Amino acid sequence: MTSPVRLRIDFVSDVACPWCAIGLASLQAALANLSDSVEADIHLQPFELNPQLPPEGEDANEHLMHKYGMGEEQLETNRAAIRERAAALGFAFNMRKGSRIYNTFDAHRLLHWAGLEHPDLALPLKQALLRAYFSDGENVADREILARIAGNVGLDADAARRVLDSGEHADAVRVQERTYQQAGIHAVPATIVNGQYLISGGQPPEAFENALREIAAQAPASPSTLH
Repeated sequence: MTSPVRLRIDFVSDVACPWCAIGLASLQAALANLSDSVEADIHLQPFELNPQLPPEGEDANEHLMHKYGMGEEQLETNRAAIRERAAALGFAFNMRKGSRIYNTFDAHRLLHWAGLEHPDLALPLKQALLRAYFSDGENVADREILARIAGNVGLDADAARRVLDSGEHADAVRVQERTYQQAGIHAVPATIVNGQYLISGGQPPEAFENALREIAAQAPASPSTLH
């Protein structure tokens, strides 16, 4: 029996990005379908869609309509499409009029810390942050909320709180963000496989599955990485 091919996957995304939530769920569904032939090491990489936002955030409707030049009707049409795609993947997308959009830099610092200290819990933390924001409407810029979410997935909540309050890992996160921007990543999600193959956007599971199967068929023994 042939051993599964091991792939490195760098998933570049933001916590407040609906297509990132869809893309991550689709990627995981594809990997589940390919479990006999592909094993993946998923590395979560930071990207901020709105780095200028204050901690208290902004009204999501006002922000998105201004940023993308769309009316409220078009915004709701887009949300309905996202809600349908998310539901098909088992993810509850509950953004609506009155929702807010928040600064996500501290969330990325928390994810960076988790990846260093407890790599096996980084992905569950990412999933929990996406659910907290999109499903439960929580403020993912609030450090107490972030520490609680960290504790809920098995991380030390007090240690998470200390990291958040200290400003640790800020420089490392900014370096990672610049690295991917300089590599040409200007929209997310961006799924980079073995440091050289790019799958753009929140693709459906079958698109991820087809791409990963093709990449695995020609993967080198030791995947290269993008640092």
